[in-house]
Amino acid sequence: MGIQISGLFVRRSSLIQAPPERVWQEFTSFERLEAWFGQGQQLESYEPEEGGSTLLSVEIDGIKRPFGGPILVFDPGRELTFSNNWQTDGWPVPTLMTIRLTPLYDGCHVELFHHGFERLGAEAGAVLEGYESGWHSRHLETLKAIVER
Repeated sequence: MGIQISGLFVRRSSLIQAPPERVWQEFTSFERLEAWFGQGQQLESYEPEEGGSTLLSVEIDGIKRPFGGPILVFDPGRELTFSNNWQTDGWPVPTLMTIRLTPLYDGCHVELFHHGFERLGAEAGAVLEGYESGWHSRHLETLKAIVER
């Protein structure tokens, strides 16, 4: 499957009672992705194709901070991976965001990985800790609610 998940990562997952093909429908347009992935952050743009891009923003201390990057893997029903970096004052190299869909039982195991922190060198551990405590499951909970309704 697509991109290899690197050693330093944040992982959140959910089991959704629908086949991967149904879950993937929520990745096919800006409006559909925004409905669940735009929880706690704003989806600014999304070009759903390999070579397209994803741009989101989050408000930190009253300041809007855009982030995202090019889509590296767009494998319908299986994986979305995009490069992830702050658009201003970014890291020297981006981290990666991967969302994987795997058939499991009669449903779909959805895994969200924020990974590639080792690329940041000496600050990798501190950055990972910050993201580990910051990521939650509301994106996947919202996706599950949309798909299973």
